[in-house]
Amino acid sequence: MPKTPSAADRLLAGQEFAPVVLGGDRLGYSLARSFDLGYGYRTLVVSTMLGGPVAHSSLIDHHIVPSLQDPEGLVTELRALATGIGPEKKLLLATTDHVVSVLARIKHRLEDLYVIPYAEPELIDRLSRKENFADLCAELDIPHPQTVVYDVGERPDLTQAMAALTFPVIAKPSNAEAYAAVTFPGKKKVHSAADAAELRALIDALHGAGYRDKFILQDVIPGDDQGMRLLTCYVDKQGQVKFAAYGRVLLEEHSPETLGIPAAILTGTDHEAVAHATRLLEHVGWRGYANFDMKFDPRTGRTVFFELNPRLGGTSFYITAAGFNTVQLYVDEWVRGQDLSDRPMLEASHEHVFTAIPLRLLQRYVTDPAVRPSFDRAVKAGEVTNPWFYKAERHPRRWAWIAANQANYVRKYREHYPEPKALV
Repeated sequence: MPKTPSAADRLLAGQEFAPVVLGGDRLGYSLARSFDLGYGYRTLVVSTMLGGPVAHSSLIDHHIVPSLQDPEGLVTELRALATGIGPEKKLLLATTDHVVSVLARIKHRLEDLYVIPYAEPELIDRLSRKENFADLCAELDIPHPQTVVYDVGERPDLTQAMAALTFPVIAKPSNAEAYAAVTFPGKKKVHSAADAAELRALIDALHGAGYRDKFILQDVIPGDDQGMRLLTCYVDKQGQVKFAAYGRVLLEEHSPETLGIPAAILTGTDHEAVAHATRLLEHVGWRGYANFDMKFDPRTGRTVFFELNPRLGGTSFYITAAGFNTVQLYVDEWVRGQDLSDRPMLEASHEHVFTAIPLRLLQRYVTDPAVRPSFDRAVKAGEVTNPWFYKAERHPRRWAWIAANQANYVRKYREHYPEPKALV
């Protein structure tokens, strides 16, 4: 029988609470940096491998598990792990939609050991399905692209389905878990189809690979990456939105495996978008953080909502960088038990540039005359943060990885997106 570690030997000993993060990706590192900035605390990252985003970090202890997606195995691993963690209060977070969904389904079996600040599993699963989110937007009169839900398993008449759309169209999976389980040549996170023949070829490839769930086909909103928008909101335990942080995407990633992930963001305000998101989140009874993907439609002058992610986004360090530490609300309400009901709603407004890529590379892609003055002003004022560059990091191999990461971005943009261009 393994010996229980003494108090002095336990992980994160001496801290008021222990941040435990499921996922060693960019969000895992961003959360660890936020906990270090806000509280001077180390974070325990639990993942299936020690990847570059968290490897050799001075902020992180690491624990390897066989899987983050097996509910039974995860319960066993986390309950055993808890005995080796020093602080009594352990805040458990996850970094991907699927792991959040798994964690929400098993949280009743872990809440005696961990604080788990997520909405109920039924609500997460409902709103994470893109067709359900589209229906909710229609119900609440929230701007949303023309959307067709196509069942790849049943394969109804595609010609009839396409009648409601104008090409080109965006095509993306409704069920991220089912999509992750299939492979086929040319697979991307998000596909675009220039015409009916290209869309038919994609549906054939999906069916041939074994995907049997629904695919979302949407109208393409004109414009390049600079039209994309982000909105992150926090809902307290009483169901009231207490915080919102809006950002204009300056550039997305364009490698096939990371296509669509924001690479750079300029923070700002959009009161109308915040009002729409607040109405939706309070209507459904959301709790905790939610992250919205949106895009400005130059044809209507409105920002349309694409989807909801049931967690902080992978690039949510844009909020901490702009002056509001995202983990503070988790700690205040869920760890320290503070009642937020009397706090006024806070909408972040400080302009700041978040960029995961070299600034000189980013500058050539910021071409929108509506945003360039704000961008230049922030850069001139030194309001720029790269999430990877952090003086608290000490290990030489950590800095070697950061240098390689930045050089690799230059190569990838040269190969996959040499010049800014619109989708249509």
